[in-house]
Amino acid sequence: MKFLITGAAGQLGREWVYYLQGENISYTAYSSSDLDITNRNQVFRILERDVPDVVVNCAAYTRVDDAEDQKEAAFSVNRDGVKNVADACKNFHAALIHYSTDYVFPGTAADKERYPAGYPENAETAPINVYGQSKRAGELILEECELANWLLIRVAWLCGPYETNFVKTMLRLAADRDEIGVVDDQFGSPSYTFDVVEKSLLLFRKNETGIFHVTGKGLISWADFAEAIFNKSGVETTVKRIASLQFPQKAKRPFFSYLSTGKLQQKNIDVINWSNGLDVLLARLKRINTKNS
Repeated sequence: MKFLITGAAGQLGREWVYYLQGENISYTAYSSSDLDITNRNQVFRILERDVPDVVVNCAAYTRVDDAEDQKEAAFSVNRDGVKNVADACKNFHAALIHYSTDYVFPGTAADKERYPAGYPENAETAPINVYGQSKRAGELILEECELANWLLIRVAWLCGPYETNFVKTMLRLAADRDEIGVVDDQFGSPSYTFDVVEKSLLLFRKNETGIFHVTGKGLISWADFAEAIFNKSGVETTVKRIASLQFPQKAKRPFFSYLSTGKLQQKNIDVINWSNGLDVLLARLKRINTKNS
């Protein structure tokens, strides 16, 4: 079995490379500068050359606020790029694992009441920002591409040991600040890159297809998450709980981003508790920092 990873320089792509190396699984990996999924000819040429059994598409436009002014760029990667990859997989008989986001849902207060266990995979989508709209457009490409073997995995609040994410940002800011303002009126649960990769591979090996949600168990706010990061790290920085209106951003954010993992549990796949996942991540970060010091 041979894998091809796109977006291999990002936090999820790097986690895939780390995992495949540890499992001694054959793969080729390309950063977005080495393989531009918006370049259809390049995508087809590389798949024809590498002959992968599975393509894992980690390439994405993820700059949520910038997308509001760069709509064409966001759709070029998140919709058109997905079509290029899906068409190439179909042409060369490769399976496809692709990632999407909680931002395809509207995240309203009403939905928090309607879906106390989180949005199920078949809940109605209605993204409220350009990034979410572009990712939903990519989902529709997959649903309509007639590719025989595809997995679409939605994640939320993605974080891991590589690249920039909320956990690493909080720890970096805490090194210089006694107090950090964090919004406490947006709710969800983090997806950890190591858990996402493991679940993705498990679903693939079970011959599952279609849409799955992979995230932590337990509903929290961003402020709750920040406090847990500091407490578990022994950091004395205080979290100042603020409303979203006090932290204006160009793109609207969902009030409610919790994804149901009930479908995973129906497949007898264990779901990690968000707090336990944070313990694992902090331990990984500590090992990496010790190794690099």
